Amino acid sequence: MFLLLCALPALSRHVAGGELYYEYLGSGNAPNTSNYRITLRLFRECSSSGPRLENERVNVGIYENSILFTELSLPIVGSVNTLKLRTDLFPCLVGDPEVCYEVAIYSNVIALPNNISGYLLTRLGCCRINQISNLANPVNVGSNYITRIPGTASLAEGQHNSSPQFRVKDTALVCTQKKFILDFGATDSDGDKLTYSFCEGFNAPAGSNAANFTIPKDLALDPLTYVFPYNGNQPLGDKVTIDAETGIISGIAPAGGQYVVSVCITEWRAGKPFTEHRKDFILKVDDCDLIEADLPPRIVKCDDNTVNFENGSTSSSITSYLWDFGVPGNMNNFSSSPTPVFTYADTGRYMARLTVKGPEGCEGTDSTEVLVYPGFKADFNSTGFCVQLPYQFTDASFAKYGTINTWKWNFGVDTTLADTAIIANPQYKYAGSLNASVKLIVESNKGCIDSVQKSVTIRDKPTINLPFRDTVICSIDSLLIPVTGTGNFTWLPNTHILGRNTNRPIVFPKDTTRYIVTMSDNGCTNTDTVTVNVVDYITVQVGPDTTICLSDPITLRTNTIASSFSWSPALTLNNASVKNPIATPTANTTYTVIGNLGRCQATDQITVRVAPYPQVNISTRDTIICYGSRLQLNASYTGTDFRWSPTNALLNASGMNPLAGPTRNMVYTLVVRDTLSGCPKSVRDSVRIQVVPNIIVKAGRDTMIVPDQLLALEATASSGSQFNWTPSIGLNNSMIYNPIVHLGEDIDSILYRVRVTDAGGCYGEDDILVKVFKSQPDILVPSGFTPNGDGKNDVLRPIAVGITELQYFRIYNRWGQLLFSTNQQGLGWDGRYNGILQGSGAYVYIAQGKDIYGKTVFRKGTAVLIR
Repeated sequence: MFLLLCALPALSRHVAGGELYYEYLGSGNAPNTSNYRITLRLFRECSSSGPRLENERVNVGIYENSILFTELSLPIVGSVNTLKLRTDLFPCLVGDPEVCYEVAIYSNVIALPNNISGYLLTRLGCCRINQISNLANPVNVGSNYITRIPGTASLAEGQHNSSPQFRVKDTALVCTQKKFILDFGATDSDGDKLTYSFCEGFNAPAGSNAANFTIPKDLALDPLTYVFPYNGNQPLGDKVTIDAETGIISGIAPAGGQYVVSVCITEWRAGKPFTEHRKDFILKVDDCDLIEADLPPRIVKCDDNTVNFENGSTSSSITSYLWDFGVPGNMNNFSSSPTPVFTYADTGRYMARLTVKGPEGCEGTDSTEVLVYPGFKADFNSTGFCVQLPYQFTDASFAKYGTINTWKWNFGVDTTLADTAIIANPQYKYAGSLNASVKLIVESNKGCIDSVQKSVTIRDKPTINLPFRDTVICSIDSLLIPVTGTGNFTWLPNTHILGRNTNRPIVFPKDTTRYIVTMSDNGCTNTDTVTVNVVDYITVQVGPDTTICLSDPITLRTNTIASSFSWSPALTLNNASVKNPIATPTANTTYTVIGNLGRCQATDQITVRVAPYPQVNISTRDTIICYGSRLQLNASYTGTDFRWSPTNALLNASGMNPLAGPTRNMVYTLVVRDTLSGCPKSVRDSVRIQVVPNIIVKAGRDTMIVPDQLLALEATASSGSQFNWTPSIGLNNSMIYNPIVHLGEDIDSILYRVRVTDAGGCYGEDDILVKVFKSQPDILVPSGFTPNGDGKNDVLRPIAVGITELQYFRIYNRWGQLLFSTNQQGLGWDGRYNGILQGSGAYVYIAQGKDIYGKTVFRKGTAVLIR
């Protein structure tokens, strides 16, 4: 794989990464000083329109304890080099990514006084590339490249350090959502141990690369702000990791874009970390694809004979696969599946081969050595007593084939790199107590590798398990102190004690005594204490007499130092031999307790009086009523007072038989107390009343007809299904919601009422007035109206008598402008046009409709609007 550091062209945003490092050159001319070569390696996207690296201004701030000690200008060294991806090296590349960046070196020498804290070197600069995908603010981001020179607090007297230097690789191809591997290892001239990790990058103020920029006197590192799910420890998401030992970055690349990544190196010397170095770069993930066969160099199967094969390249452009599992003569030796599974019949070494093909004859091949030696398992045992002595670790791994010849132990101490061993049965002495996660990796001469990790408790000292540390005995008694633990025991003081060199001594002090036990186990020692308080007598107090409600439990609480108890009578107690039993008496009862502390004894009594609960009963059961109905509640009680709750819609709530008329579902509760019996608790009973919502009925608008005109009534209701119209005069069916009315000349007017009833008997009513005009069908329009909002004569509407269809009703002003129009009977004009009140005066109307005989009726006239 190859490293790809790049940036998109975007004004002057051009910096694609950098590394600031130093080299120790020897002692300076002045006493107690050292010469260092300070170097900045800077990267620039080739296609950037920003400043050229030849013109880059590089000043380094050197800080001691976050205060600027001095600054150093770094001139460019040599010429700018160009690194460009050779796409001809990738004949099966799908896509045409442009990968090119420039590299320049800036360097200078400085003499620095040797000090305790060391120095922090920083180069502040503007102009990272824009559109960085893993930052919350992806534009106008500055850069700050840092490294640290350790002082005498970190390095022994006379020791010095040169920082590691990351290896500069050729450009690399990283494709969206594809596996990749980048080598970010480094070399160290001092031979120090290096460990690698991702870490957060740092920002710099705008204009920090300008000619007039002043390096700040006080250093404040400003971390970059990452966007979820990215952060300094996961700059490329949770599918990409860095190997702490090698610096290899690998995983599944994130979505296409540009990502700022910082890699930190921790330097270790003599098993201890002493300084940090870092590199900051921009990784471009391109929309590209590679058609290739990519197999690991070796597949080792040590658990069973079945191998799951998979191509390391997940290119979507691969058109065919051909696997050869390396077993000639086996009928299943070949497979065209992308991810075949093959079971080898015997142990041994096999050479498997994969050939993939893509468009235009593109072909890739790779092979891998397959080692099949099942029956291999890592395991170990550990023994140890405390940190005062080394812990022994013993390899218990098993290899059915071959022999185990490699061991790698990690004893689980995070603060050092010296907690390792490479022998089969090592010893390790811990510095302090902890729960150590110990890991063993074993390898056999057949290539099998397995690991096991176990938690090992490292004790500071052996454990002494005392049954108690503070106890009381009677002055005429003795006490056994049983201790759990292995080893040799010694007790002090050597007075009033039997078995002082055992883990089960018997003591019989006459005064309060503090006994000290020392335990020695295989060279580890620990001490603990037991205080034995001595008393000449004891007391028992159970408190004053009390009253409870019948059937209620009560805890009898005893104040005493006694250790054993006997209560009587025991019949109504849950346990007659405990300090605080639970009593449930059914009648007044006097309880007696005898408490013992060894042969010291005391007694006390308590009387528990029992009072009956008050009684309450609501004889009215849960029920359903109609909206607007009332229900008599009937109840009885035994007690001194009662209370209904709530009192909403409740008449005579101070009595036992109130009248309830709720308009919504309601639960009424009767609470009763008895202040004379001695039972302090109240009792209650409840009744639930469910209210059927009001049935809203509409019979229709009052209307007028002529004799023998058929009129269809239509009633609507919010609920209910049974309809009844009264009177039934002129109706074809009084028990339906839409009867037909037929009236003759003998009727002047009639008021019809409709009742709608539901299944529970609840009902609602409405009526409609039908007038009979003794004239021919006509359209009548009032001569005037007063739309003042008083509810009287506010709307000018036509009165259609004997009219079966109103074809139109229209209102015009005196200029002939149409102000209102409708063809629905019952609607009219409210004196507005487009929401604006019209002035007083005469307005013209025209109306037309068909009568019951099918004839057209037309009317025209004026009506006066009065305000």
